[in-house]
Amino acid sequence: MLDVGRRLLQSWGMQGRREPNRELLDAAALCRQLVPDGTVEAFLADYRQELFPDELFADLFASGRGRPSVPAEVIATVMVLQALEGLSDRDAARALGDRISWKVACGLALDDPGFHHSVLTYWRNRLRASDRPERIFEVVREVVEATGVLKGRRQRALDSTLLDDAVATQDTVTQLISAIRRVRRRVPAAESVTLCAHDYDQGAKPVIAWDDSVARQHLVNALVTDAVALLEATSHTELTSEQDDAVGLLALVAGQDVEPDKAEGTWRIAERVVADRVISTVDPEARHMHKSQSSYRDGYKAHLVVEPGTGLVTAAALTPANAADGPTGIALLAGEGPGLEVLADSAYGSGETRAALADRQHRAFIKPIPLRPAVPSGFTIDDFTIDTTAQTVTCPQGHSVPVSRRGNANFGPRCRGCPLRDRCTTANNGRHITVHHQHDAMAAARRHAETEEFKTRYRRHRPMVERSIAWLVADGHRRVRYRGVARNQLGLSLRVAAINLRRLINLGLDHRGGWVLAT
Repeated sequence: MLDVGRRLLQSWGMQGRREPNRELLDAAALCRQLVPDGTVEAFLADYRQELFPDELFADLFASGRGRPSVPAEVIATVMVLQALEGLSDRDAARALGDRISWKVACGLALDDPGFHHSVLTYWRNRLRASDRPERIFEVVREVVEATGVLKGRRQRALDSTLLDDAVATQDTVTQLISAIRRVRRRVPAAESVTLCAHDYDQGAKPVIAWDDSVARQHLVNALVTDAVALLEATSHTELTSEQDDAVGLLALVAGQDVEPDKAEGTWRIAERVVADRVISTVDPEARHMHKSQSSYRDGYKAHLVVEPGTGLVTAAALTPANAADGPTGIALLAGEGPGLEVLADSAYGSGETRAALADRQHRAFIKPIPLRPAVPSGFTIDDFTIDTTAQTVTCPQGHSVPVSRRGNANFGPRCRGCPLRDRCTTANNGRHITVHHQHDAMAAARRHAETEEFKTRYRRHRPMVERSIAWLVADGHRRVRYRGVARNQLGLSLRVAAINLRRLINLGLDHRGGWVLAT
């Protein structure tokens, strides 16, 4: 489906180019002095053509026929300013029409009305369907490299932050009804299936006594039964990609929250929550994530790699909110050379993440995962002597037990009558220790975290990533604007590109036959 869309986009229109001759009411010629130097608008007014040349976007318009598009340098400039200020498409188009600073930045005439807000959607779709959807971020990253500002700076700080989704979280009933409706709309074979739980042609929820648990249970059972009937009716039907997605989503939401009831062929709400639960059929890629026991968000997670000396973001990725930090952080460092000092909090402290960093010859300054004693203020695993060579564990009282092939060490009857039992375990079967297969590396990391070198470097370099995240989520960017990972990844890349460009300008970015820092 994406390939078809890509071919269609490539066949529509031709690339517009900027007229080299200035217009009579050229905003930059008449009002450039009104835009303060050192701002992003002033910089783009002077250097947007060097930053965003026509060739950068030529592949988006393979055809030389049709109506010319808005010049690429204008669109790229508007996208950067839009991402910087956190504006909607409508507000960005309005700003281009009535703000002198935006007209100066884009090289427009004072009486130029700009363009319709849908043009921004059109360009984002073209970018997303291309082979280089994040080219604006890549261009700014090339400017960073050209200035040499990161030369000799070997620290990288990793962190992530949760972002709210752009849709409402749905309960089980709402998801089932929405998914059933979608299948009935998109799959002709589903129209003839007799459904009994609800009138799916009306928009409202079923009318039941919602405070009656029996009524709710009866409704859920009927909805799942309808879903199963649709799945069976479409199981032998040849489906398009869009239809297959709709059927797959129905199967997912019909199974994630329910389990078979006592009577055969009946269903009930399950007394558990699946790990990767879909929270909305409107945005099936959004996920639920607890930041702490009392704080949670529904949506996505932005992952950043930051050079702490400058605050520049060297890489960024967006994932569902429940994605693990460690593997994503490792992937973002793939473009970096060996020998980095990687700073991160304990979310990146797993043995697998540390091993991956070591394999790439990076040095980890990562806070260890906190140890939780079995008894408050009692013994932790570091109070036991673990010999991974001999595969034995010795407790503080001096008892030794072997480690099984699965990494388990059970002290069992040795805990009976032990004078240290109150500080060790409350389990009737005695203390149980699970030895991680990378125990030695994680124990060494805990010891390293207590050294003065670790504490000094962490205090010096780690806080900058928090400031970079604060820049990222400012101006309404704590909530994503789009649905799905791909659209929001493009939005994240534009936001990071705008922030990096502003940071470079503050550091003295200039163009003197090449990109340099004046300071």
